[in-house]
This record gives sequence, C-alpha cells and structure tokens, in this order.
Amino acid sequence: MKSLCFASAATGLLACGLMAVPCARAQDSNVVPLYQVTPVYRSTVAVNYTHRSGSTPINIIGTPLLPQVKGGAEINSKKGSIEINARLQNLAPATQFGSGYLTYVLWAITPEGRANNLGELLVSDDGKSNLTTSTSFQSFGLIVTAEPFYSVSRPSDVVVAENQVRRDTIGTIEQIQAKYELLPRGQYVVATDSAMAIPVVLNPKVPLELYEARNAVRIARLQGADHYAPDSFQKARQALQQAEGSYAAKQNKKMVIQSARQAAEAAEDAILITEKKEQQELRERQQAEATQQAQLRAQAEAQKAQAEQDQAAAQQQAAAAQQQAAAADQQAKMAQQQAQMADAQAQQARQQAAQAEQEKQQLREQLRAQLNAVLETRETARGLVVNMADVLFASGKYELKPTAREKLSKLSGIILAHPGLTLQIEGHTDSVGTDEFNQQLSEKRANAVRDYLIGQSVPPDSVTAVGLGKDQPVASNDTAQGRQLNRRVEIIVAGDIIGIPIQAHTTPQ
Repeated sequence: MKSLCFASAATGLLACGLMAVPCARAQDSNVVPLYQVTPVYRSTVAVNYTHRSGSTPINIIGTPLLPQVKGGAEINSKKGSIEINARLQNLAPATQFGSGYLTYVLWAITPEGRANNLGELLVSDDGKSNLTTSTSFQSFGLIVTAEPFYSVSRPSDVVVAENQVRRDTIGTIEQIQAKYELLPRGQYVVATDSAMAIPVVLNPKVPLELYEARNAVRIARLQGADHYAPDSFQKARQALQQAEGSYAAKQNKKMVIQSARQAAEAAEDAILITEKKEQQELRERQQAEATQQAQLRAQAEAQKAQAEQDQAAAQQQAAAAQQQAAAADQQAKMAQQQAQMADAQAQQARQQAAQAEQEKQQLREQLRAQLNAVLETRETARGLVVNMADVLFASGKYELKPTAREKLSKLSGIILAHPGLTLQIEGHTDSVGTDEFNQQLSEKRANAVRDYLIGQSVPPDSVTAVGLGKDQPVASNDTAQGRQLNRRVEIIVAGDIIGIPIQAHTTPQ
C-alpha cells in the first residue's frame, strides 16, 4: 500500500500554486515516495459570471497531487444564485493522503479569498463524482480539496483539482486571480496523534459519514475543544456515540448517517470556537507581555530620569536665584515697554478722535454753507436747521410753489452727495385759526416737503415728517411780522458723519 505524508509552511505568502516534491524519507526502502506541500496561500483563476447570463461550461483539472483528475462544471446564472453542476472522474480515495482525510469538498473562492463550502464530492468505485449545488457568489473560482469531514469551514492545503477557463466560457472581459488562505496540514496532523498521517483502507460496510464524524471529533479533541468549547464538543461526542450505537445495533443506515453528520457539524463548530478562543488567549498573552515589557522599560527610564534629575538639581538650585533676578528685570522692562506702548496707543487714539471730530466739524460747516446757499440754514444742537419760509407755499395751502420745488431740488442734490444723513421735516403755523386746522396744515406742509424729497431719490427711510401746529412759535403771534416767521417748515439735518448723532434727532410723536 502506498503511503504519503504532508507538511506545510507555517507562514508565508505564495501565489505560485501547489508544489509537490519528494521529501527525504523517500530514500527509505520501506516507504514509497513522500510529498511536501509548501504553500499556505494559493491562487486560482476566478471568473465573473454575468448576472442571469444562462449556462456556460468550465473545465476542472487535477493539481500535481492528483494530476489524473479531470472533469468540468456547468455554471448556470439564475435569479438570486448561481447553479453549479460539477462532474469529475479519476478521483482516488482521499484516504491516500492519510487517515486525516476521508472525503473531498468542492469550494467556491472569491477574488477576495472568501471560501464557500459547496458540498461533499462522494467518489464512486470507478472514481467518478457528481455534485449539483449553488452559491450566492457571482465572481469565483472552483477548487477541490481533501478534507477530514464534509462540513469544514475552510479548505485544507491538499488541493487536488481546480477550475480551468475554456474558450467558450462566458464571463466578464478580465479573469481575476483569486488568492485564498488554506488550512495547513499541521492543523489536522499533530504530534499527539501521528496515526492520522498513515493511509487507511475504509470498510465499505461502514458509512463514510461515520468515519468523518470520528475524524471530526478526534480533531476537535486534539485541538482542545473539550476545554474551550465544552458545550459544542459534548454535543458532537453525544451525536457520535449515538451514531456508533445505531451502527452497532445495525439500525437503519439513514439514522447512522444523520447522527454522524450532526456530530461532524457540531465538531466543526467546536473547532471554530476553539480557534477563536485560542487566538484571543494568544492576543491577551501577547498584550500582557507587551504591557510588562513596557512597564519594565518605563521603570528603567524613570530611574534613569530620576538620576539625571538628582544630578541636575544642584545646578538648577544654584542658577535659580540668577534666573529669578533676570526674570524680574525682564518683567520690569516688559512692564515699562507695555506702559509706553499703552501711552502711545492712547495718544494715537486721541489724535485720531480729534482728527475725526475736526473732519466732522469741517464737513458740517461745509454742508451748512452749501445748504445756506439754497435756504437759510443755522447750526443747532439738534443739527443743521434749514428754514423754508411761508412764502414758498400758497396762502393757507400746502402745495409747493415752483420756487420751493427749485430750492428743494437743489437741497436734495446736496443731501444725496452725503450718504448717512437723516432729515426730519417739521411743519409750523401761527395762532390764527382753530387748533385742528393749524395741526392739519402743518402736517400737510411737512409731508409735501417729504414727498418731494423722496421723489428726488432721497431714501424714504432717512426722511420723517411731523406737524407741530402753533405749539413752537419763534416769534410773537401778536404782530403780522411775528406770525409770518411762525408760518414755516424746518428741515433738521443730522447724522454721525457731521458729528450730530442720529439719536439726538427729535423723533415725531
């Protein structure tokens, strides 16, 4: 009987494919040539099958481990999944790779390296195997691996066949190299159970599933699942015991297979849980070691720093007085400089304020002269008061005479040349007539002036009008001359630009 053994690199990234070479033990006359499996990573061709494109063929060929394997698959893209009908021939029993391998599994591998167990390839006596399955992947490559049981979650590195693109394979324009991680043989063959590396001959009367369940439970135990995943491992053991009991009692074969498959699946769950917990323990140990090393380094650095601090303490104390004196002197200089700077800034602010006030005064005087050239204008605390005499209105009326319009037109041009001014127009009357008549007349005259100025493009929100009736006379109403002076319209001009704040302006009630 031929005997083959396998070993694998624990680390490394290889994309050259699986490489089988004779190992040193081949010179032993009692042992046939052995093989060394070197890659942990492998790449194969993946095809992006067009969504709902129908059926397309692809070849499946053997690797150096089983070069005689050949076959193919029909890939049928349907709604929601892709159906795969795989056919292989010339498959030798998986047990030739050791008792750790009992069956073959077909895998779909994405370009990103995700692996999908598509199902078990059961080999007939003539080396043929057919499998109809499906996957949700759209881009994938197909490989076949020898495995210890059917429900494994990751492919082993015993890759015996892989897909090969045909000329009539329908897919996307480019073909992608799918790189995926393999489970090294060391995962299954350990020093405590070297018998798993020895080929075995299966009893055809014993269901293959029972052999697989035994392998799965043994692998789980050797990996420590009874410690890390006791619930799942106990479930696997109980299912295996039930399968063994059913087989020994010669019960229905389907019951044996059902219990055996339950045992294999529970064992795989226990293996995965164990791996995660072992990885967690490893990370925790590494973290603890790193923390301890960091603490030791920190302690050594602290001691070194303390020694340096003690050595420098005397020098620092000796220099402290000198530094304090220098610091005090520096602070005094800085205080003096800051005081000088503050004085300079205050002086500059005063000069700027005086200059601004002078500019406002000059502008106010200039504006008064311009307005006075049109209408009599005087300066008051309220602002520049422009006086429109009663003669600019029809007697007892509020319509503007042409002369008044002309003067107001000139006045509006002056106002528009100085943005920021506000105008309050106040109408006044003498005491002749009723209070109601005088109030209405004063309001109408003030509004007539306002409306005309707005019509000359003076901003409406800068002009207000108010009628004050006879309440604010500037002369006695006992004489005709005094009453004429009291019948007037005054325009009060104010604004920050001439130094008279707008808030000082009288607001109409």
